[in-house]
Amino acid sequence: MPCIRIIEVLPTPDDLFRAAAEEFVRAGRAAIAEQGRFTVALSGGSTPRSLYFLLAKDHADFPWSQTFLFFGDERHVPPDHPESNYRMVKESLLTKVPIPTGNVFRVQAEMPDPVAAAADYEKQLRRFFELRPNEFPSFDLILLGLGADGHTASLFPGSDGLKEQSRLVIANWVDKFKAHRLTFTFPVLNNAKDVMFLVSGEGKSEMASLILEGKNTPPFPAQQIDPKNRLAWMLDKAAAARLSN
Repeated sequence: MPCIRIIEVLPTPDDLFRAAAEEFVRAGRAAIAEQGRFTVALSGGSTPRSLYFLLAKDHADFPWSQTFLFFGDERHVPPDHPESNYRMVKESLLTKVPIPTGNVFRVQAEMPDPVAAAADYEKQLRRFFELRPNEFPSFDLILLGLGADGHTASLFPGSDGLKEQSRLVIANWVDKFKAHRLTFTFPVLNNAKDVMFLVSGEGKSEMASLILEGKNTPPFPAQQIDPKNRLAWMLDKAAAARLSN
């Protein structure tokens, strides 16, 4: 059965965050009703941070005790570092909702060796999802953002990580930052049930148009996302300004 693809354009950033929060809650309640738990991989960046604040503010009564949070990518920094995705999520969401500490699985990005940190996180995933060799986890929902260069998670154009087909988590060298990023691979992202992209601001409008309407060779990383059930692109009006319809 082919993946259902949805493009939703909201008038303002606030409308975007409200719609994304409603979709998060809908997906979560459906997963918990069906299987007793909701597994989510979170995204870093300024756009999802606004979503996390809204979830904490308006949805504290969500069944957080049955929700299990992971991170689709992470910078190679300690958890208290200003650039840490974990720190951002902790400050905007985790300290504000009743989610058990054991339900949050962070990347041990303070490990000196980024390759070891990636391998450690892969072990966490394999243990939680009880995976056999050659199996990939199936998240209920993965949140993703779109970079102005077409990257998503920490899969950047031209990086070696785009070729990975067997590992779940890698330390992907990003040349423009001269640093490793810890990231899920395409096989993990594309084995999710649902994926939701959040795209906000005029600065993303050109790339959003290329991703959603262009035929690019090779395709941008964000164009290679193809989950099992549902792919939702949620954009505010500014980010969608260059779409043809």
